[in-house]
Amino acid sequence: MGSTGFSWKLADHPKLPKGKLVAMIVLDGWGEASPDKYNCIHVAETPTMDSLKNGAPDHWRLVRAHGTAVGLPTEDDMGNSEVGHNALGAGRIYAQGAKLVDAALESGKIYEDEGFNYIKESFPNNTLHLIGLMSDGGVHSRLDQVQLLLKGASERGAKKIRLHVLTDGRDVLDGSSVGFAETLEKELSDLRKKGIDAQVASGGGRMYVTMDRYENDWEVVKRGWDAQVLGEAPHKFKNVVEAIKTLRQAPGSNDQYLPPFVIVDDNGTPVGPILDGDAVVTFNFRADRMTMLAQALEYEKFDKFDRVRVPKIRYAGMLQYDGELKLPNYYLVSPPLIDRTSGEYLVHNGVRTFACSETVKFGHVTFFWNGNRSGYFNAELEEYVEIPSDSGITFNVQPKMKALEIGEKARDAILSGRFDQVRVNIPNGDMVGHTGDVEATVVACKAADEAVKMILDAVKQVGGIYVVTADHGNAEDMVKRNKKGEPALDKEGNVQILTSHTLQPVPIAIGGPGLTAGVKFRKDVPSGGLANVAATVMNLHGFVAPDDYETTLIEVVE
Repeated sequence: MGSTGFSWKLADHPKLPKGKLVAMIVLDGWGEASPDKYNCIHVAETPTMDSLKNGAPDHWRLVRAHGTAVGLPTEDDMGNSEVGHNALGAGRIYAQGAKLVDAALESGKIYEDEGFNYIKESFPNNTLHLIGLMSDGGVHSRLDQVQLLLKGASERGAKKIRLHVLTDGRDVLDGSSVGFAETLEKELSDLRKKGIDAQVASGGGRMYVTMDRYENDWEVVKRGWDAQVLGEAPHKFKNVVEAIKTLRQAPGSNDQYLPPFVIVDDNGTPVGPILDGDAVVTFNFRADRMTMLAQALEYEKFDKFDRVRVPKIRYAGMLQYDGELKLPNYYLVSPPLIDRTSGEYLVHNGVRTFACSETVKFGHVTFFWNGNRSGYFNAELEEYVEIPSDSGITFNVQPKMKALEIGEKARDAILSGRFDQVRVNIPNGDMVGHTGDVEATVVACKAADEAVKMILDAVKQVGGIYVVTADHGNAEDMVKRNKKGEPALDKEGNVQILTSHTLQPVPIAIGGPGLTAGVKFRKDVPSGGLANVAATVMNLHGFVAPDDYETTLIEVVE
């Protein structure tokens, strides 16, 4: 107990006993959506999950797993595995995305971290390139953050800066790009007065240049690469305002679909191709439309289009866009530092913990669960097991992945009697869902269900309790939908497959022979989300959660 009066000791729950084994199962990418043929969970044989849903109504419900429920800025932000496991483990909602960037810029922490210090090595002799959406929409990026970054970088030694701007018109009004460009030009002109060579080097509309997502159309990324890296585009202008105004005059043109352009000097030479030794920052904070460009900038082996010239650069994202792929390797703003996670509390209160998944999600059930922190809290009370994922193939080739091996490890840990909590992530719904292979995803969901059965059977044997939930949706809706909710078609009339996460809620089920009679889900937490799960699990271990945790989902009715 420190001088602050803080104590790790949790109060005993007045109605729930300690000492029962709790199995905590996270199904990755397993949301709840209307049944149709693109709902792979519905199509798959999943008798175990079906029995939980159709069993005791007081022991199954839905929770929110996207948007503000997991700390993302808006309800249009789909959940992801990183923020989902942060919320599940932390029991509180932490700012993610834009809010995180704001805080890092305001405190100046962004300039002290590894990412900025990495790109800073290029400042003395090379160019700093900033690529992203020029907008104040706040969905993918915000212009004021870019302005602060320009100021901060120039004050810390950047002598030559080039911007590669993408016009919006989707999250903001069409035509607003002209005003944003004028604002940016004024900022750059002020920097030039201070002796810094700062200007816009290229641009284009977000839906036609660079910002594709889910590997829908790599040509979009290639158009951006050609302008940004090679300095090649069909349109050449002396400045960005002239470029946008001129291109907007073409019939049917709009901000979203402006063609790529480069800015040239008086000799017609592009002012800012990306060269060896340069630093590049993609300043969008939202991941989905930066991941493809990040791959092209970062990966040595890359076959999606011919890059022609691959400069040796120092590249950082505003954030890390994909925690599974560790993409990019460097980023300016770290994930939130989360203290006092449920895992740490429980270990301090003697709860012996086993955590297991395969490689692609092992970090989620350990690092992200524990508040973006590596290693054990107490190696004597914890054991983490990583099963190597298949490598060298896409996950739809072996859609069962390591589900059964994870189930077996969990079963053995439960039956060993050495642990009080056994926590797993079963990745199939998400990792196979991302491939867009509907048939393989059905196989994946069946395998995940079999793994759950294996774990629940072991829970029964030891008189324990189970909690089955998910981190976000994916496999439950594998098709893009139009405004009416019907499957969307492409130009050729084919159904457009959805490979991304979704905005759907996820199930949570509790049960097992160790569950105290009278425990049921409360009716007064209708908008409960993933962060409410931590207090719930602490209760099932026989403890009351800390006061600042999101409230528990359960009550005990006499």
